[in-house]
Amino acid sequence: MSEAEANRLAKETSPYLLQHAHNPVDWYPWGDEALARARQEDKPILLSVGYSACHWCHVMERESFENEEIARLMNEHFICIKVDREERPDIDHVYMEAVQAMTGRGGWPMTVFLTPDGGPFYGGTYFPPEDRHGLPAFPRVLLAVSEAYRARRSQVAGVARDLVSRLGQGPTVDSGVKSLTADILDDAFRALEASFDDENGGFGPGPKFPQAPVLEFLLRYHHRTREARALQMVELTLDKMAAGGIYDQLGGGFHRYATDGRWMIPHFEKMLYDNALLSRIYLHAYQVSGTAAYRRIAEETLDYALREMTSPAGGFYSSQDADVDGQEGRYYLWTPGEIAGVLGEENGSLVSGYYGIGSRGDLEGSSVLHVPADSVKFAAETGLDPAGIETVIARSRARLLEERGRRPKPSRDDKILASWNGLMLQALAEASSVLAREDYVRAAVANASFMVSTLTKAGVLMHSYKDSASAIPGYLDDYASVIRGLLSLHEETLEPRWLQVAADLADAMEQRFGDREHPGVLYDTGPDHSALFARPRDTLDSVKPCGGSSAADVLIRISRVFGDESHDRAAAAMLRLVRDQMLAHPLASGNWLCALDLHLSDSEEFFVVGRRDNPQTENLLAAIRGQYRPNKILAGLHPGDAVSPLVERLVGGRVMVDGRPTAYICRQGTCHPPVSDPDQLRRLLQD
Repeated sequence: MSEAEANRLAKETSPYLLQHAHNPVDWYPWGDEALARARQEDKPILLSVGYSACHWCHVMERESFENEEIARLMNEHFICIKVDREERPDIDHVYMEAVQAMTGRGGWPMTVFLTPDGGPFYGGTYFPPEDRHGLPAFPRVLLAVSEAYRARRSQVAGVARDLVSRLGQGPTVDSGVKSLTADILDDAFRALEASFDDENGGFGPGPKFPQAPVLEFLLRYHHRTREARALQMVELTLDKMAAGGIYDQLGGGFHRYATDGRWMIPHFEKMLYDNALLSRIYLHAYQVSGTAAYRRIAEETLDYALREMTSPAGGFYSSQDADVDGQEGRYYLWTPGEIAGVLGEENGSLVSGYYGIGSRGDLEGSSVLHVPADSVKFAAETGLDPAGIETVIARSRARLLEERGRRPKPSRDDKILASWNGLMLQALAEASSVLAREDYVRAAVANASFMVSTLTKAGVLMHSYKDSASAIPGYLDDYASVIRGLLSLHEETLEPRWLQVAADLADAMEQRFGDREHPGVLYDTGPDHSALFARPRDTLDSVKPCGGSSAADVLIRISRVFGDESHDRAAAAMLRLVRDQMLAHPLASGNWLCALDLHLSDSEEFFVVGRRDNPQTENLLAAIRGQYRPNKILAGLHPGDAVSPLVERLVGGRVMVDGRPTAYICRQGTCHPPVSDPDQLRRLLQD
């Protein structure tokens, strides 16, 4: 299709929508124009939802949306709307719930058929162009749905009405007060232990997704109880993932999930949120265990994000595609011959053996790099020197990465999402603190500055940014994730402006998303989002935290920083509403369990007064952050900095003692005398 024949999506900024701008389908973006035309022409709506890094979304586009005959059927019988699920998670959420209610399953691409007023009446995910593997052909589906809409209108309307009624009901709120106790954490741990894969790590059989929120809960549970089994579950999972094909052995960073149970064969897209969350869990595991390999993976993952996913303005891009030229994973796959062509026969043979590259290959004759055995075991099997092997592998990785860079690269979704950027901001701030990486804190400050300025309009945090445009107001998880990132950045820099912005956003978050009639209910959408048949409220943590659990966490933290009990009460009410969920579905409640652990923890609050560039200040901060202390609350101030009235109340007269940087520590409502000696502070923390 020529530029003149481009459809309406050509005017959009979403990379996913632009991928479909030259389909012969008469696509509309979601909006009043499409909905009005559906009502005017009395046509059903075909809603297609996906995202730019989605492999099967690309497959359905090639097979169906680029097919002239299938496009003719779509245009003739339907008003066709294309939605980027990352840009409009509200639309994705309510219609995914409908598809799951109708079919018992969901995923992307999502295909939903709606009445002209937006009521869903039939749906599914991927449909092939012809009958295949038990799936009906898409043309057959189109004709059957169109016929049903014309001939059995009352039945179709009844299905839509019932679904809208069922899914559009308000939140179910139990009026009884449910206790929040550590027993919930104990029961959740036992349930997770029962589903743990003791051979390969992770939970259940394949396909396997990294479950960073659950792993974080297990680390916290180990910290709380000293339960060795919890730490063992985390370490086995991290070891297996780091050695598997789900980890990019050359360039760093994690692919979205593994199609098998051994973390071997990934779907090759890389998502910003996965790499933000997984870099943090490896960082925390390094703090707990001191294992150098965990530090290496954390740094390689963050270095990948800085190298491949950073915009000149300081924001982080959303994802990298799985496909290159229609072939999934081609950018990452190797044959022994390709390895030898870069490294020579001798080193090529050694490296192929180390990375498990065989002549048969894993995917159409090519192999996914993985590490079947560590260097010590590999040395024992080959009779070579372990130190020599590590030297060869390190040098070879650099050469192979350079060679891979000459290949056609996967496309990149370069829209910037506030919530995912908040996760990466937190990861970089924490890593800069623990690992003393100044480049990380520079990137974190640039990112926070971008979100506070460019991604905020008239005091409203926006959801996305692309091509200098931000049209969608932020959702609950945008606010919560950015607040959390700003709190972490304040802990690293001690700059009060980040703390003030976080506090302001927390107040706005409760006002925009709260339900005055139901304490503890925060919706995903605010007053300026599109009105759908249901107001989205997702309480399930998946591979990333949901907006509600992230909001509960930051409200507790803001409450403890500023002593504002109203935020703490709101968080407690939120936790009570999902108490049964945490017990019944701990695998889908990882971040809720982390927030509950924080809620139940003894208050451990630090306030540091000192210039951030003073080595004595750095030594005090190093003493505080040297250990894994997931529930600590840390704030601080540069002496002489101008502060807002809110921050001034927080300072409360705390100053440097004898002109030296000083730490103030309060635990369980008891404050210790101020400390200026880092060694004394370490002893106090050990006690």
